[in-house]
Amino acid sequence: MAPRQPRIRPRTRRLLTSRPRGARTLLAALVIAAVAVPVSGAARPFAVPAPVPAALAPLRATPAALAVRYAVNRGSIQAAERMATGHGDRKRAAALRELADPERHFLSFDGRDGGRSVEVFGDLSTARRIAVLVPGAGIGLDKYWRLRAGGVALRRELGDGSAVIGWLGYATPATVSREAVTPGLAEHAAPELRAFLHELKRSKPSARITLLCHSYGSVVCAEAASGLKVSDIVLYGSPGTGAHSVAALHTPATVWAGRGGSDWITHVPHAQIRLPFVTLGFGTDPVSPEFGARHFAAGDGGHSDYLKPGSLSLKNLARIVSGRTPAEEGRHA
Repeated sequence: MAPRQPRIRPRTRRLLTSRPRGARTLLAALVIAAVAVPVSGAARPFAVPAPVPAALAPLRATPAALAVRYAVNRGSIQAAERMATGHGDRKRAAALRELADPERHFLSFDGRDGGRSVEVFGDLSTARRIAVLVPGAGIGLDKYWRLRAGGVALRRELGDGSAVIGWLGYATPATVSREAVTPGLAEHAAPELRAFLHELKRSKPSARITLLCHSYGSVVCAEAASGLKVSDIVLYGSPGTGAHSVAALHTPATVWAGRGGSDWITHVPHAQIRLPFVTLGFGTDPVSPEFGARHFAAGDGGHSDYLKPGSLSLKNLARIVSGRTPAEEGRHA
């Protein structure tokens, strides 16, 4: 989830959309390099120390087992808050105090290296429909409220019998960075996401599980997609996935794609350039016909508005999670 919209000069935008395919691809590489190279050496703000988290038993979605797991992770968060306070980082300590609220429910927590967490919104033990949110760039413990706000809004839209899980199980890239236009972090995150979803399915075998993937999170989901036992994979605000088509994801799930009318990511070049030591870009646009995903209407919102209360995109994401047909533009019922 990106906090600000990158600025693309009008002349550059015209060049990206008017040149022949070969020239456009070359220009895409230059644009990507121009954005990535100057900031690729910037230090990541992950210097706040945190303790090794407590060991966890395998996930069991019973009320008693979940209560124990939530309590263990609350203790890990409180230990991280004490260490952040001792380190003198008031901002991180304040963020952790909010996470340690007894009303919050975490399936896992690790405060190291910018933070990893998996939070539940709703009652997982009784949920028949489960949405797993995978965020994109710029989300960490200090800006975790962005993921939480989306999880709360979606849970309210879904209503009873549902749960939403905010899966911040990887080190997200900085919004404007070389990491944000390369698949490296997604490749490292995919095994963790796949393992979590397998564990979730074992604990909730009859639940309908949907994977909701925003921005760079769609690259993570694509890397993890092969063989996943989920009903739907939804890509929104996606820069591409690294795959040229739905078939290349090797998933039995229904794959959806949508984009808001004011999302700046529309103007990101959908190219993939393989260089000797790195691959830049993510290839085919997921909302294009050649990708082969089912399209859902996402309204006219921007890159960070897909889970905004009252939006068409939120309503349609909830419909997909519930196994219903998304509404068309102009029809919100």
